[in-house]
Amino acid sequence: MGLIVQKYGGTSVGNAERIKRVANRIVKRKRAGNQVVAVVSAMGDTTDELIELVGEITDNPPRREYDMLISTGEQVSVSLLAMAIHELGEDVISLTGPQVGIITDDIHSKAKILEIKSERLEKELEEDKIVIVAGFQGVTINNDITTLGRGGSDTTAVAVATAINADLCEIYTDVDGVYTTDPRVVEEAKKLPEISYEEMLELASLGANVLHPRSVEIAKEYNIKLAVKSSFCCNPGTYIKEVEELENNIVVSGVACNKGEVKLSVLGVPDQPGIASKVFIKLAEESINVDMIIQNVTYDGVNDITFTVDEEDFKQTKEVLEAMKDELEYRELSFDTDVAKVSIVGAGMVTNPGVAARMFEALAEEDINIGMISTSEIKVSCLIARDKAEQAVQAIHSKFELDKLGMEND
Repeated sequence: MGLIVQKYGGTSVGNAERIKRVANRIVKRKRAGNQVVAVVSAMGDTTDELIELVGEITDNPPRREYDMLISTGEQVSVSLLAMAIHELGEDVISLTGPQVGIITDDIHSKAKILEIKSERLEKELEEDKIVIVAGFQGVTINNDITTLGRGGSDTTAVAVATAINADLCEIYTDVDGVYTTDPRVVEEAKKLPEISYEEMLELASLGANVLHPRSVEIAKEYNIKLAVKSSFCCNPGTYIKEVEELENNIVVSGVACNKGEVKLSVLGVPDQPGIASKVFIKLAEESINVDMIIQNVTYDGVNDITFTVDEEDFKQTKEVLEAMKDELEYRELSFDTDVAKVSIVGAGMVTNPGVAARMFEALAEEDINIGMISTSEIKVSCLIARDKAEQAVQAIHSKFELDKLGMEND
């Protein structure tokens, strides 16, 4: 008998028919002799619809009340899925994040899981029940409901798998695995049979929307075996595991693109120690994640600090910087919303020189200008004009011949 955690995204439970299909899949795993916990997102576009409703009421909702509202979508989907499984004759129970014991910090809409009190989960499993868990949500020590941010159900699933020491965590979505790039952009994209935690973490953080970065971080830390599969077919998925387990240490595994970034420049700040720290400490205190950073060469006793943030954080970032104008004594604040970040990722880049040069060459051949560059041991990212993003992805994918990797599309 195996202990399996499955996660089903919003498209997988988008209507009654799909919920019944998911119920059948879960029951099949249970009747094969496994214990099953299923983590479920809100149905279809429910969360987006709730957010739109907020916009009709206020432009600045209290974060606590915002979480109270958007956490309700998951409660609908878990209860309906539990009903569908009950109709198939299996003993089942649905639980919200608070009922499971998912304890988070108090950063509403971006909460992080602190611990999972797994006694309730373990009790229900011991009674041979299928357990359906609401993803995306938790509760503070003061019993306030929180949400984990976009993609938070992935994080819930992996955290639950860690808490109950599951044998496998399966992420079911509307794609049948991890591809060398988005197959909607590049038809020749190939599905990878396996990929390392490190590569998947980079791809997830760079715009590949298959998995939430935090879920990969947790899986890597606790060595939870992950599988990405489609809930609409039975094709083989992609397994995410330790790099030493991989058969081939390829140079570049994939190309990611993120059109959801904004570039901000704090122009003409005094060239003094501590200026940059003031900027980024304040942004960190506001739970704003900063991505690419450049501090330009000093001129006339001042310099410029340029960085990127997620477009969802743009308004708040701009407000923070405007409030710091007197403190920082900068000349001007500028921003560019028409940018995109394209990136290559590969564990083999560590031992293969010239990879970045090939990427730059691919962009140059398409006459695509590079605005910013950032690197790590296994990734290179370039900020470019947003309207050039798909062209850049296609060129880079072709340059590294990624169509020869992985397996044929099923």
